[in-house]
Amino acid sequence: MLSQFQHDPVLLDEVLGHLQLQPGAVILDGTLGGGGHAASILSRTGPDGLLIGLDLDTDALRASQERLSEFSDRAQLVRASFRELDRVLEAEGVDGVDGILLDLGVSSHQLDTPARGFRFAHVAAEDTPLDMRMDSSSGPSAAELLRRATQAELETWFREYGELRGAGKLARTIVEQRETEPFETAADLLRAVREARVGGGRKHNPATLVFQALRIAVNDELAALREGLEASTAALRPGGVLVVLAYHSLEDRIVKHFFRGEAKGCICPPQIPVCACGLEPRLQIATRKPVRPSAEEIARNPRSRSARLRAAQRLSQEAA
Repeated sequence: MLSQFQHDPVLLDEVLGHLQLQPGAVILDGTLGGGGHAASILSRTGPDGLLIGLDLDTDALRASQERLSEFSDRAQLVRASFRELDRVLEAEGVDGVDGILLDLGVSSHQLDTPARGFRFAHVAAEDTPLDMRMDSSSGPSAAELLRRATQAELETWFREYGELRGAGKLARTIVEQRETEPFETAADLLRAVREARVGGGRKHNPATLVFQALRIAVNDELAALREGLEASTAALRPGGVLVVLAYHSLEDRIVKHFFRGEAKGCICPPQIPVCACGLEPRLQIATRKPVRPSAEEIARNPRSRSARLRAAQRLSQEAA
């Protein structure tokens, strides 16, 4: 199991640096994956630091359990979404953490396992089910969403989550085609994309955007991110740092705007001379611009190409 998860953690040195790790620190990894970031965090916070690792994928949890076994009970692994981190911390008896890492998106293992249905490959498309669930035991799959979603819902997903040109045309094509044949495999969806002739002018296959949009819809990823950012900020101790790795513009935009809002505090209209809302800044932004991987890292790990790291530090009430 562990060998299936062996890959380079993205922007590892940058993540560790921004977390400002110290011996004894309590860190929450909200997207555990194969435990690559977590292992380095535990090494830096020894001998008595604690890592709480969350993931919805049981394969990831098993692999991380093996990888982190040397750290014994310093690694507490929980099957949960980071949007539920407040509940997890309460159950673990932890009243605050010194750092949080959210490494968004899909793991390399999930991408490379055709049965999970996260990506298409023409040679295996007929055998790739339309699943796309992070938690493969819960909730509707992509195939189920394609069967029951309205044309308006499909169009919204493709336009907003995939930023796809021709979203309406593709939604209409899917609704028409499902009347005679169900969408069950990646090949079924690829045929609809070709039939609709969407995404003109792009260098890359427009199906990439279609699969991205469906994955986000299946896992409610953007709502989960907003909830997770709020819960993370509330869980940080003063001086604690939240580090987020995003891989596409939708995620990164949400993180950027959340950080800016929490660094500003007051939301009163500018024409009001005295603050009436009473909101104080909770975060100080630590990355003026997103940190990107080096050319060397991209050459070593091409999937890091689109990564963008943003970090912010929790202010104390007095500082706010």
